[in-house]
Amino acid sequence: MPNYLSPGVYVEEVDSGSRPIEGVGTAVAAFVGLAEKGPFNTPVLVTNWSQYMQIFGDFVEGTYLAQAIYGYFQNGGGACYVVRIGSGGEEKSAAAELTSGAENSLLSAYKVKALGAGAEGNDIAVEIVDSAHNSEEGAFKLVVKKNGQTAETFDPVVTKKGKTNVVTVVNAQSQLIRIEETAKTAIEAVNKGSITLSGGGSAVPTRMNASDYIGDSATRSGIGGLEAIDEVTMLSAPDLMSAYQKGLIDLEGVKAVQLAMITHCELMGDRMAILDPPPSLNAQEIKNWRVEEAGYDSKYATLYWPWIKVFDPASGTNVNVPPSGHMAGIWGRNDDSRGVHKAPANEIVRGAISLEINITKAEHDLLNPIGINAVRAFPGRGIRVWGARTLSSDPAWRYINVRRLFNYLEESILQGTDWVVFEPNDPNLWAKIRRTISAFLVNEWRKGALFGTTPNEAFYVKCDGETNPAEGIDAGQVICEIGLAPVKPAEFVIFRLSQFSGGTSLVAE
Repeated sequence: MPNYLSPGVYVEEVDSGSRPIEGVGTAVAAFVGLAEKGPFNTPVLVTNWSQYMQIFGDFVEGTYLAQAIYGYFQNGGGACYVVRIGSGGEEKSAAAELTSGAENSLLSAYKVKALGAGAEGNDIAVEIVDSAHNSEEGAFKLVVKKNGQTAETFDPVVTKKGKTNVVTVVNAQSQLIRIEETAKTAIEAVNKGSITLSGGGSAVPTRMNASDYIGDSATRSGIGGLEAIDEVTMLSAPDLMSAYQKGLIDLEGVKAVQLAMITHCELMGDRMAILDPPPSLNAQEIKNWRVEEAGYDSKYATLYWPWIKVFDPASGTNVNVPPSGHMAGIWGRNDDSRGVHKAPANEIVRGAISLEINITKAEHDLLNPIGINAVRAFPGRGIRVWGARTLSSDPAWRYINVRRLFNYLEESILQGTDWVVFEPNDPNLWAKIRRTISAFLVNEWRKGALFGTTPNEAFYVKCDGETNPAEGIDAGQVICEIGLAPVKPAEFVIFRLSQFSGGTSLVAE
């Protein structure tokens, strides 16, 4: 307290007591997989599809990371972190051909390749125009463009041997391309026009194992590198299944990676793993995989089945892809429109053309109790998510929205009460804690996140002398007990109908 030694007017600022708690973000996904380009084993924040393409490139045939992230943004997902793995694949250089001859008898004259390997070469174009110099017969001008802008010009160059031969001049001076002659006979002239190089990027790795996905928190690689990113609330590894399909990882390796994902989420305590099932499984096979082979039991994990069919720009066909990326987007869309307390189910899967397999109600009756969330096609209602369960055997944590609601509340309270540390541990502090947390929970109750007609039915906050005995105060502890009544989804809607005789009776009883 200040000392007042001389007469005058003094102004003091005094704390009002309670301090507001702000809710944390609930829909930030993390994806681990294979990409065309970009940094390896570095979590990179991506906020839209254009930014992903700029950093990690386009769709790559035989991989699912780009499809998952496209489906994530398409279904309403917001920001996400992308971790590129699989540095064992050799990068390809973009290339194109210059031709000669008439339109009905085109012949390959020269092959143009990007000097650097990788997807950056796909932005290079080569244009053949008339030469501004008429010093030699058959002379032409070769223009190299990068991202639509002229980067290099070679004028004049010719096809015949000599100091101005196009191969000799370009290979000696160009910083972007190399040219090699492919024609088997003498080249009289090169056709005018422009070509764009293509095919640059990383090849799918030929060797991978579970450790590439699991990574290490010390080196910030793989899934382990996400421990340093506190904002993540969802985790997906869609390319785990592409590695399995190519024979790079067996089912035991798949299980090892998925167990690592579950362990990561349980240790962090603020995120959930969205697991993909192996491909081409029917209802009986996915049931056996879930119960007999995988046997996962965690309130921090969830499983969706079957795979969904989407359009693949890399191959120009419709392909089946793991559903985790689209499901993460639906979680984000659900959080924005309704709130984290609403179960992310009975929602349309945007971009889904059809399903790998359509299931019956009888098959769904077998899968829902064991925590397999089915994606179903309904006539006239589209393809919808028709399940909202975790993989936990504990009935208290059966539903995804309950687990995510507690993650949200715990993280919000954790970040909003930092000011309590090193405050005097007395009844005044206890009262401030009660007021701060109660004000936050009242707002959540008003949003519909907590069950009850009054705040007293929805939650309680206890922080007093009973929870803080002298022994605890001497140990430097302040303990606050919070009880919550979360809302549960109406999973089974039952209408009971009975028959009765209508009208009036002439007999009075």
